[in-house]
Amino acid sequence: MNVPVVPRPPSFKLRLKRILPRGLFGRTLLIIVLPTLITLAAATFVFFDRHWYTVSNRMCYALAGDVATVVELLHDSTTPETKTAVVDLALAKMDLTITFTPGATFTPRHHHRLNPLRDILDEALNDKLRYPFDINMHVAPETIGMRVAAPEGVYEVRSPERRIYTPTTQVFIAWMTGSSILLSAIALLFMRNQIRPIRRLAAAAEAIGKGRYVPWFKAEGATEVRQAAAALMVMRDRLRRQITQRTAMLAGVSHDLRTPLTRMKLQLALMPETPETKGFAEDIADMENMLEAYLAFARGEEAEPAVDTDLNELLEEIVTAARRQNPQIELTPSPDVHAVLRRNAMKRCLANLVGNAVRYGKKAHVNVGMSDNMVSITVDDDGPGIEPAQREDVFRPFMRLDESRNSATGGVGLGLTIARDIARFHGGDVVLEDSPLGGLRARVWLPV
Repeated sequence: MNVPVVPRPPSFKLRLKRILPRGLFGRTLLIIVLPTLITLAAATFVFFDRHWYTVSNRMCYALAGDVATVVELLHDSTTPETKTAVVDLALAKMDLTITFTPGATFTPRHHHRLNPLRDILDEALNDKLRYPFDINMHVAPETIGMRVAAPEGVYEVRSPERRIYTPTTQVFIAWMTGSSILLSAIALLFMRNQIRPIRRLAAAAEAIGKGRYVPWFKAEGATEVRQAAAALMVMRDRLRRQITQRTAMLAGVSHDLRTPLTRMKLQLALMPETPETKGFAEDIADMENMLEAYLAFARGEEAEPAVDTDLNELLEEIVTAARRQNPQIELTPSPDVHAVLRRNAMKRCLANLVGNAVRYGKKAHVNVGMSDNMVSITVDDDGPGIEPAQREDVFRPFMRLDESRNSATGGVGLGLTIARDIARFHGGDVVLEDSPLGGLRARVWLPV
């Protein structure tokens, strides 16, 4: 009985990686902004928990004490003159405006809205007053109203809002927020200037990896970035110098070898044709083919400029030429597939793969597509194929597999080597897989 495998949910670390920015600019910005926000949140919490609450608590208790004192004095006053004197004293010394409604009552309201100041004032009045009371935080502009239900009636006490409210809160939050925004903007400006040289360096390295010509550019940014840019340019020059030297050396070798081969061909042409001379002529022809293949592999196409190329058109040329050898080959194009590459070099790479498919199989199929900024070209055949363990070996120069590739069909073992060398020169690669046709699939992928 097969037990279904339940996929495990992604771990917290994996989920965190998915939501975090991937670019250097985004990560650097996060490194700068996140500590600033944490600092702002911590400072705000400490401010509210310590400074704001302590100050507001003391101010509310001071107001509650004044209200309780005035109400008690009015309750104990026996003459109208005394009550008037208490009311005038409360207005002059405590900024409290008091009105009295004899015989009135009220039911204290229950407040649902969250108001920290009202809660603190309510707690303070509970501690100081012995009568029921009600609080209206906005009885008038910048005025707090408090009603106290004494036995003789209702006292309404109004106080300026400033007695329990301090603008320090708004000033502090505005200062913290403004300074954080200003510092983040300055950091953002400097980070953009530092990220720009790194992006330019990455673009240059990518272009060199794709085999494109990259001119010298001005090194900017931090010292480490300048050093990396200079090292990249030096490496570019060394690579080009090495390729040039190799090409020059092989051109000399080609000239030196062609001369004795030509003399041998002339001598054989003057000799009567015999089975021995015919064999020598075939050997000389094989030597010439091997020499041409090796020179093509070693020379490459480094001098060819990279241009925007329509891959559908290029593959159509290759497939049309291959149909002369084997008409059983099909092409499945993909709309609007373009890439910047060395056209002749890539044509040689793809022609080698298509040539192998039509040579060793009865049917072949070529397909081209693009996804995730990558062009994928597959060449399938129904031939004998290559064992998975030997698929990397066939990319080595002059490597032949007699078990699966008949040596009588021709070739010197450089076709796949040249194809991979050209693909990697463009920043891509060539891999071998099992084909749906039953033979071998050669897949070429190239960055767009």
